Amino acid sequence: MIPAFQDITSQNHAMKRYYKFQSKIYDKTRWAFLFGRTNLVHQLPIARDAAIRILEVGCGTGYNLHNFASYFVNAQLVGMDVSEDMIALSQKKMEPYSNRVDLLPQAYGERPLLREESFDVVVFSYALTMINPQWENLIEQAYKDIKPGGIIAVVDFHNSGNPLFKMHMKNNHVRMDGHLLPVLENKFSTLSSDVQRAYWGLWEYFSFVGIKPYR
Repeated sequence: MIPAFQDITSQNHAMKRYYKFQSKIYDKTRWAFLFGRTNLVHQLPIARDAAIRILEVGCGTGYNLHNFASYFVNAQLVGMDVSEDMIALSQKKMEPYSNRVDLLPQAYGERPLLREESFDVVVFSYALTMINPQWENLIEQAYKDIKPGGIIAVVDFHNSGNPLFKMHMKNNHVRMDGHLLPVLENKFSTLSSDVQRAYWGLWEYFSFVGIKPYR
């Protein structure tokens, strides 16, 4: 297991340091292994013209926000990332949709969000495997912030049977133990859940779309 950060402050400082450099090469390199991101928007059972609110936690350079904003033409979006360097890149990418997007340089759950804390969709894209051990807290926070009947959409690393690769990912702050999917499937009503192999099985990644039950 990847060594856990003792508190959220240590976690946030580590992520800020990591992305100080990584932000400069992120879009040039991540296409080669962050699979499943492009299809995520098409997995949501929501009309393109629906007036919805979408939150992406760990929005990075704005790759997913741009896809969601262009597809859901009446959506209001909030992007959140602890790295100011990544938020700066998101701002540039989201300029065509600036009237529909709020970008927040902060950790999820650190302080209240803008407007009412209620979303139709919360997105995590290759974020939860980097938040250790607080990933479960983020899922709980998302559950609170999603409207009853709203959706969580997640794409992330799943697991690897290669010890050397797992060590490499551990050195880049990524935990790959298949730990996320069972929790998501237990917390939300599953719409779709899929595990795919990458590079002939060097690792697996998953996508999950679930609904917060009405209670």
